[in-house]
Amino acid sequence: MNAQDQSLQELQHIKKMMERSSRFISLSGLSGISAGVCALIGAWFANKVSERSAAPSGEGKIYNREYTDTLQEFLGSQLFYIAALTLLGALIFAFLFTYLRSKKNNIAIWGTASRRLLTAVAIPMIAGGFYLLREIQVGNYGLIAPGCLIFYGLALVNGSKYTLDEVRYLGYGQIILGIVNCWMMDYGVYFWATGFGLLHIIYGILMWYKYERTTVDEQRSTIGA
Repeated sequence: MNAQDQSLQELQHIKKMMERSSRFISLSGLSGISAGVCALIGAWFANKVSERSAAPSGEGKIYNREYTDTLQEFLGSQLFYIAALTLLGALIFAFLFTYLRSKKNNIAIWGTASRRLLTAVAIPMIAGGFYLLREIQVGNYGLIAPGCLIFYGLALVNGSKYTLDEVRYLGYGQIILGIVNCWMMDYGVYFWATGFGLLHIIYGILMWYKYERTTVDEQRSTIGA
């Protein structure tokens, strides 16, 4: 190894150390895939429920006042339980795969970078949560799906400063879908499935291929050598 190669390796090592201290880079592509699968399953069940509860005129394919007249009724409805279970499942799998990747890379899952990421993501999500509760309270159920997509997208864009850059583009996709959904409110469940389901799966596959597949191949090469 000549001096130039050694200097290059030292620079790469310094770069990795700086990334570890300033950014949370242990997000797993498998987390995105599992979250997307959970979202698709949840959207399928939600669509079945909304079809049974839709008004005869065909309006309110996702939510309608005949099915949930108050916030209290909505929080006790099947749709709320489906959404809560979907979110819980996605969070469990996301934490599991991220924890396994952090452990494999010998990186602490809870540190300065992860705290910054959590704070950056939480602010738009909490604000969005209060906004959506108010929309439910006044009966604007058609804005729930686009609101979820828009605020989630804003959370991803805001949090991308403290994690992988690709998260920002996932956020842009969610925001665009949410904005379009505002003018196509009868199809909220399909936009929901596309944003939280398909986009997450595509993102997860790309991230696994770009970051984790390379690591797996390097380990196989090392074992083979």
